[in-house]
Order: sequence, then C-alpha cells, then structure tokens
Amino acid sequence: MSKRDFYEILGVAKDVNERDLKKAFKRLAMKHHPDRNQDNPGAEEKFKEAKEAYDVLSDSQKRAAYDQFGHAGVDSSMGGGGGYGGGAGGANFSDVFGDVFGDIFGGGGGGGRQRQRAYRGSDLRYNLDLSLEDAVAGSSVKIKVPTLVSCKTCAGSGSKKGSDASTCSTCGGVGQVRMQQGFFSVQQTCPHCHGQGKVITDPCGSCHGQGRVEETKTLSVKVPAGVDNGDRIRLGGEGEAGENGGPSGDLFVQVRVKPHSIFQREENNLHCTVPISMTMAALGGEIEVPTLSGRLKLKIPAETQSGKLFRLRNQGVVPVRGGPKGDLLCRVNVETPVNLTKEQQELLRRFDETLNKGSRQHNPQSRGWMDGVKKFFDEMTQK
Repeated sequence: MSKRDFYEILGVAKDVNERDLKKAFKRLAMKHHPDRNQDNPGAEEKFKEAKEAYDVLSDSQKRAAYDQFGHAGVDSSMGGGGGYGGGAGGANFSDVFGDVFGDIFGGGGGGGRQRQRAYRGSDLRYNLDLSLEDAVAGSSVKIKVPTLVSCKTCAGSGSKKGSDASTCSTCGGVGQVRMQQGFFSVQQTCPHCHGQGKVITDPCGSCHGQGRVEETKTLSVKVPAGVDNGDRIRLGGEGEAGENGGPSGDLFVQVRVKPHSIFQREENNLHCTVPISMTMAALGGEIEVPTLSGRLKLKIPAETQSGKLFRLRNQGVVPVRGGPKGDLLCRVNVETPVNLTKEQQELLRRFDETLNKGSRQHNPQSRGWMDGVKKFFDEMTQK
C-alpha cells in the first residue's frame, strides 16, 4: 500500500463530498490508465495509487478509520494486497470504473435503456458520361440508379405488420454489454442486437427484417451549362434510405466529358487543329472552320507558318460558376502533299530552283536555323 496521503494523491480536501471524490478519481484514472500510456511505465503505478486511495475514501467506514488512524487503520481491512480486493468499497469503485472505461473506450454510461438509433443512409455516386456539346450547352438526362429504399410493407421497421421488435435479452435494451475480468470492466457494443437494444423476432417478408429493399430508381438530372470533367451534381436525399427512420443519403452525379473528335477543352477555351495546304499557307486564303454554334470563315494571311495560332473570340465555353465566355483557338498545320505525280514532282523541283536564285530570302526560319548550326560548330572547334 502507498504511504502517501490519500487525499493528496487524489488532489482533494479532507471534507470532499462523494461526487467530487468520484470526479477526481475519474480524472486521474483516465490520465494514467496503462492503455493510454503504453510508452510510460510510471503511469501504471500512478493508476494503482489513485485506485487504492479511492477504494478507501469512497467507503465511509474505511474513510473514518483512515481519518482517525491513518494507514494503520486500513492496512488490515485492505488485506495488505495493494487495494485490489473486494471490501465494502468495491461497489462504489465498480460504478465509477465503469464510467471511466465508458469514456476511454467510447461506451455509454451505466444502466438506462436507449431507443433504437437512427442512422443516416449512405451517399451514392453515379458516373455520368456526357458529350462535349451537352456539357457546354447543358441538358436534362435520365439516369437509373440501384439503391436501398425504405421498405413500404413494414414502413422501414423490419418487423412484420402488426408486430414489434422485442427488447434484446443479451443487453436488456441498453445496446451495450460490460465485460468483467478482475477489476477491469470494459463496455462494448452488444453482439446480439449490434447496439440497437431491440431484436426483430418476426421479420417482414419483403425486406427480411432489414427495413430496406433494393430498388432501381429513374431520376432526371439537370446538367447546367458549362460543366467539366470532375464536376459533381448533388441530388439531396436520393442516396440510400436511412436505418430506423434516419434520413436518406445524397446522390452525387460525377461528370465525365467524353473525348471529342475535333475540340479539346482547356478551362473556358476550346482548341482545335486546322490543316491547310502549303499553297494556302504561302498565298493566303480563307477556310471554313467548325464551332459548337455553327461554321465560321477563318482568313489565312499569306506567308503563314505551320503552328500559327488564330483566336476566334467568344466561341468557347461559358463557365458553370459564372464568368466571361472563352475563345476558340485554331492552330494551323501546314500539310505536306503526298502521292505526287511525276509532273507535280518536276514542278516542285523547278519551283525550288527558283527559290534558291536571287538575293531574296524565301525560307527565313530555315536560313536562321542553319546560321545557328554553323555558329554552334564554329564555337566547338575553337575550344
């Protein structure tokens, strides 16, 4: 037995009442419990010390003997065993210890019945594949969603019509059971009723006692204009039905925009590649390009190089969360002719000869690149 003053151990005055004494021990027991202090070997000793002090002071006869004779007045009644015996104080200790373990392990308090808890239904997710046109313009889509709904036969109770669930015989309707081993007392969820406190003895024939049945619902989803990959549309209350009368979860429609054959979206802008002939690139001209709202003429100036970007204002996307409409960005790709006839090949050779005559530079990018290559090799030979 500890020789420290029991009042000092618990941090209370000698005239402390039973309620404050219990509160002081509960605080120390939670602080020093070995399960909460596995890396602190000294915590177990402090826990035993606090238990020993409370075991004496919570019993009126032992407390009176301790107040009059100190440790000598209670050593014999404790049996010299360090305070883990029964004794008149055992009942009080069991009560407070049950409260302590309820706090440590998340259990409830003591006695009292609890009504069946209502649980919110699970949220559901539905992947909705949309074309780029529907995502940009918005649309209304019908979807079919398999889900759990409240059983109409038993109104979600799980019991056959005219019968009620009975009180669980294992936990007495509390929903929790207490396991006792030595002085340890641990509360856990009742394995029979799974914490509900009630057991369905005459289950409903439609849902087999589950209170919910699987059903495929057809829902109309209004897709706002401008949605993009990863956007979610929430349909409140369209998820799984709750248990024991709990509210239904929500349905989250996840938008996935399918790849488009012409356009690629980047935030509010659309991109496309426009192939043009080398003749049009050299001489200029006009080409028809598609947009999501129709066709437009794109003017190609003379001497256009491959990769040049043309911007068509306000031909992009209006963002779903508001803001200005984006643009359509057309990148031209000068296409090299293929499958040439001998006559066409000869014409190109003659044309190329004319490009190399005279002082005018017809291939500025090629000339600049060759100058850069020459400079690179000259610097290498000088090192």
